[in-house]
Amino acid sequence: MHKIALVTLGCPKNQVDSDDLAYKISSAGLVITDNAEEADTFIINTCCFIDDAKKESIETILDLSSHKKDDARLIVMGCMGQKYRKDIEEDLPEVDRVFGVQDHDKVINYLRSRIGSADFSEVSTLKHAQSFEYVKIADGCNRTCSFCVIPSIRGRFRSIERDSIIEKAKRHISTGAKELILIAQDITGYGRDATGSLRDLVNEISQVNGDFRLRLLYLYPTGITNELISTIRDNDRVCSYFDIPFQHIHNDILKAMSRAYTSDQVREIIYKIKKEIPNAALRTTLITGFPGEENEHHEALMNFVKETEFDRLGVFKYSPQEDTASAKMKGQVPDHIKDERFDEIMSLQAGISYELNKKLKGEVFSALVDDIDEGTGIARLESQAPEIDGAVMIDECPEKLKGEFINVRINEAYEYDLKGEIANE
Repeated sequence: MHKIALVTLGCPKNQVDSDDLAYKISSAGLVITDNAEEADTFIINTCCFIDDAKKESIETILDLSSHKKDDARLIVMGCMGQKYRKDIEEDLPEVDRVFGVQDHDKVINYLRSRIGSADFSEVSTLKHAQSFEYVKIADGCNRTCSFCVIPSIRGRFRSIERDSIIEKAKRHISTGAKELILIAQDITGYGRDATGSLRDLVNEISQVNGDFRLRLLYLYPTGITNELISTIRDNDRVCSYFDIPFQHIHNDILKAMSRAYTSDQVREIIYKIKKEIPNAALRTTLITGFPGEENEHHEALMNFVKETEFDRLGVFKYSPQEDTASAKMKGQVPDHIKDERFDEIMSLQAGISYELNKKLKGEVFSALVDDIDEGTGIARLESQAPEIDGAVMIDECPEKLKGEFINVRINEAYEYDLKGEIANE
């Protein structure tokens, strides 16, 4: 039986693409395996958003090519396949075929042409749902941020058809998912190229039967309207969690980044959210070391982090990407300064996070148990997104609670994670 291993790199949007491909592979009667040693074909869904992502993609290709069975095939797809197809074909002879981000049907056709009919299965090999599942609601981006390659790789913004989203949401819920995470490069743009809005979509998904919650990821600042804030506030299904990639706070840098807002607008958005939803969790991502960033700009960013006290925060060290405006800008910041500024911001945020976590001690919250490892439950509060935020560690957690909502009392606090116990009340 011919077996296929699917390896996913990069962001949750890539994971959704892989999940969609896995569904098509399984529906076509092909066999998916999680065991790399028994795989006859490897499919690597790559990322090339920043230099570290490109490096990881290349290292994964080389690593798998050195460990795969002699007759196994190696397929590269995704963002790196889209942008660097010719380079991969010329420089990496280990790769048998290269596909782009929208080439799922081409991948299936290629597999069909290379795999004998005896290697097809009549039984679906698609894995069951996790406690959480990503649901992509749009692809591409119309924004012109000077540092970003996404529009050149994934094209212009396109809302995914509403009925398709609802169908996928229902499928995930029916197979056990308790958290659906709506994602896109900018989910606030949903429906602008068609009819409807993110607010309408959220309300419609909320009406699906089942025990689940919704999380919204990647809210572009100017797309956060009063109506959207009200929807998150009033809809019990929706996590009070705002993931807003502000990237910077100083107007000089925001302008150089071609972000369509000012520092005053950033603060107004934060004020509105905290006023309407005092317990909302705020998460952002920042870029340090952007071309032209001087000490005064860095200090403004540090002060912004200090005054806002984000619940969650991630920082990227700027890396110039081919075919972007920022790669050609003057004032490129030396790597050692990027490293220093990165460390300063993360050190500041670690202290803020620890102080915020300490305030949760003794409180009881609803938590979703994602996994159980040797009796220790790994769960998340509404304020914690999977794979990017911390978690709650729960001792003596019964296996039957995996994938379920439970009440947990917080006993210990750390910089990013928490420790708790099952609360029976």
